Amino acid sequence: MPDARPTRDHDLVLLGATGFTGELTAAYLAEHAPADLRWALAGRNRAKLEAVRDRLAAIDPALAELPLLQADSGDEGSLRALARSTRLVITTVGPYLAHGAPLVAACAAEGTDYVDLTGEPEFVDQMYLDHHDAAVASGARLVHACGFDSIPHDLGAWFTVQQLGETEPIRLRGVVRSVGTFSGGTFHSALGAMSRAKQMREAGKARRAKQGRPEGRSSRAVAGKPHRDSVLGLWLLPLPTIDPFVVARSGAALAAYGPDFRYSHYAGLKTLRYTAGAVVGLGALVAAVQVPPLRSVLEKRVPQGQGPSESRRATSWFTVDFVGESAGRTVRTRVSGGDPGYTETAKMLAESALCLLLDDNPETSGQVTTAEAMAAHLLPRLEAAGMRFEVV
Repeated sequence: MPDARPTRDHDLVLLGATGFTGELTAAYLAEHAPADLRWALAGRNRAKLEAVRDRLAAIDPALAELPLLQADSGDEGSLRALARSTRLVITTVGPYLAHGAPLVAACAAEGTDYVDLTGEPEFVDQMYLDHHDAAVASGARLVHACGFDSIPHDLGAWFTVQQLGETEPIRLRGVVRSVGTFSGGTFHSALGAMSRAKQMREAGKARRAKQGRPEGRSSRAVAGKPHRDSVLGLWLLPLPTIDPFVVARSGAALAAYGPDFRYSHYAGLKTLRYTAGAVVGLGALVAAVQVPPLRSVLEKRVPQGQGPSESRRATSWFTVDFVGESAGRTVRTRVSGGDPGYTETAKMLAESALCLLLDDNPETSGQVTTAEAMAAHLLPRLEAAGMRFEVV
């Protein structure tokens, strides 16, 4: 740990530790955090927090006295006190559009670093509009999307760009494949985003107007079309997720992405039949969430706070293949790991927090992406934790 630390009670507080992904994140910290890290758990229900702490103490008996803090995502006073007590907050409490804004506001005001798991574009854009300036003034770093949304894509794009150089235009596509169970929180967030397409567009437009473009350079997410990729041998289906927006923002922030950077984001499928089925299924889902009773039925089918067994997670995996083209060169890279929705997401979230706290990262503040805030240190951390970044 650094010798000179701000005079706050804690280095890190995890809010939402009683949820499924939150407890996985707590367990990862129990196994991998430095022994002198001053961390705590926070939530509404002290009895549930005590039960989580008891399970953590089975991993490391020293955690039997881990501090427990009571805070409620709807109580702004408790969140300000929480942010004031620590250098960094991790939150797994979603959907973030419904529950996340007060904590972001508290961290921005108190100069407290913040990481989350959101994959909700409207939330991220609205937080930029509402709290980026305050965070710049206080020195807080607000880093959203620190799980499967969007670290493999953001750091994978950064890794690929390092192989191409920064003097010529770059065209990059990322192609996701996975076997695993998505989390209830992710599903509820996705349903919310699909039902708020108009609000999402408006927030994105307002953010672009406020943020502007990088001077003398261009970086954009480009929506592709379904097609067969001759390099990868897969059928590609455009993915309407937050990931391409995050990658494009990293491209705008970092000169290493060259003078003209374009990124497209896809799911990779082996056959045209599966691709056509996915298109139909996604269209039906988008239509269903526009009808409140149908959306309610879908939400009940995948409850939040629950997840698959350890044995099920052990057989899950993901890959993200990148194809980068620049100045007549083509480079292929791959990011890969285990269970994307839970095990690897908890790992990525915890390592993002530790990296932001402990490593000698570039000086940044305000709302920043993982690549902008800490790519050079977070990538080797994740490799040491079992994820792979490779040129193929």
